[in-house]
Amino acid sequence: MKHQIIPRVIAKLFIPLILLFALYVQFHGDFGPGGGFQAGVIFAAGFVLYTLIFGLDEAKRVVRPGIVEIVIALGLLLYAVTGVAGILKGGRYLDYGVLGADPVGGQHLGILLIELGVGITVASVIIGVFFAFAGRARS
Repeated sequence: MKHQIIPRVIAKLFIPLILLFALYVQFHGDFGPGGGFQAGVIFAAGFVLYTLIFGLDEAKRVVRPGIVEIVIALGLLLYAVTGVAGILKGGRYLDYGVLGADPVGGQHLGILLIELGVGITVASVIIGVFFAFAGRARS
């Protein structure tokens, strides 16, 4: 695909916009439609596009599969730690109201952390699955 200049140039223009839109969906999710799952899928779609245009070897050089596995675990850990923090602060699991100085601030912080954990996990899992299937040899 190295000789296909137009798709490569268009991808270089669109991939940063795709990733930026994923961040917008991620951090706008507690105010309107969107959130962690949608942002994770959009973010992973940017990497899938990168892989399709520039090749699997180049994509694995940019995002190493071992790092993807670690980030999957970190996203799950962020989700779980947010829930346990509610218990340690005197509430129930995933009770966000106790996380802040006031219940509204705690709710906002808790949802932000939970959605961030979901977004990180979803993006990493989709990238990992895509790398696994894209790396299979044809029979």
